[in-house]
Amino acid sequence: MAALKNTSNFKMLTVLAPKYCPRINARRNLNLQEYHSKDLLRKNQVTIQDFRILDNSLDTKALTGFKANEYVIKAQILAGGRGKGHFDNGFKGGVHLTKNPDDILKLAKNMIGRKLITKQTPKEGILVDKVMVAESVNIKRETYLSILMERSYNGAALVASPAGGMDIETVAEKTPHLLKTVPIDIYEGISENLANEIAEFLEFKGQLKNKCAEEIKKLWKLFLKVDATQLEINPLVETDDGRVVAVDAKINFDDNAKFRQEDIFALDDVSETDPREREAASWNLVYIDMDGSIGCMVNGAGLAMATMDLINLNGGKPANFLDLGGGVGQSQVSAALKILESDPKVKTVFVNVFAGIVSCATVANGIVAACKENPPKYPLVIRLEGTNSDIAKKILEESGLPMTIINDADEAAKTAVKLAQ
Repeated sequence: MAALKNTSNFKMLTVLAPKYCPRINARRNLNLQEYHSKDLLRKNQVTIQDFRILDNSLDTKALTGFKANEYVIKAQILAGGRGKGHFDNGFKGGVHLTKNPDDILKLAKNMIGRKLITKQTPKEGILVDKVMVAESVNIKRETYLSILMERSYNGAALVASPAGGMDIETVAEKTPHLLKTVPIDIYEGISENLANEIAEFLEFKGQLKNKCAEEIKKLWKLFLKVDATQLEINPLVETDDGRVVAVDAKINFDDNAKFRQEDIFALDDVSETDPREREAASWNLVYIDMDGSIGCMVNGAGLAMATMDLINLNGGKPANFLDLGGGVGQSQVSAALKILESDPKVKTVFVNVFAGIVSCATVANGIVAACKENPPKYPLVIRLEGTNSDIAKKILEESGLPMTIINDADEAAKTAVKLAQ
């Protein structure tokens, strides 16, 4: 399933992670900007604010016929904390309000073509090439609603809180009584009774309760229709004119459903994705960036976590890890090594493979081919165990290439850490 950047369930897990764990830049395979998500909601009859998009052409024709009592102008990047961020030109805030239509273009000019720096962006910020101009609604009250696939329920679950507009993990930690999680029967779906129960928990009253229940049912239909793994509305608001509006949305998708959701996946925004991650994906590999100095080539998520633990316990930090998976071929191994070495943070590459389906000989041949084409820039520490490991070690030894071959995983990790220093 698609891995998502800055989702609430990921952040809730990281709260529980050991302090020594390396920072992982969690990403998703499909990246949609906020306005794409809003457009999906609108097309599926979910109540949202009216909006328009300005791009780097700054063509105001996009705003023709768009009228509101107040406008909100939001920089479109794949990161949170935009309102409290700042631009590289000194302009403050990636979210602004104005009642004067003439201010829209002035504000947009200060954002488009500039890098926005927030608590969730790299230090240098992210380039803004679009802003969303939306109708501002007078919010009377904010709530939280999310539908997501939850492993502990073997299916979908609905998470709701009357304390919206803030990080849901903070609500879970400080006021757990304000958080309700309900498993959803995939056959029954969200029934009228369940929708009303959640609307009541969210403290919508009278006709607003009925309106909220209808919005919840629409969101469930959308969740199913687009093969979502998470549909998060934060906040779902009550306005002063008696509406229930989805003000902000994040949608994650099952990447295995790409063949059914071609139109949605065609919207994928890769402009902010690490080029190494894109290169790895093109070879059907998984690359995760971190902030250490040891590049890790592994096979399988479990071994990846164990390898990172070994590095940390021995005083080092992973710069990244690249998961070869099970059915990897020689050319993919060669590509993997090149991707790892392209990271400027890397000082040592640690290959830790425990082969089952994949053959150690395949991994060894891939490493040798890559090193002969481009001599390694950094020390290579290699541990290959499992299927054809003896053949693999012979291939590596006979290659005559400079590398350190170690059978013991802990000793290999210690050596990688030492060489990285």
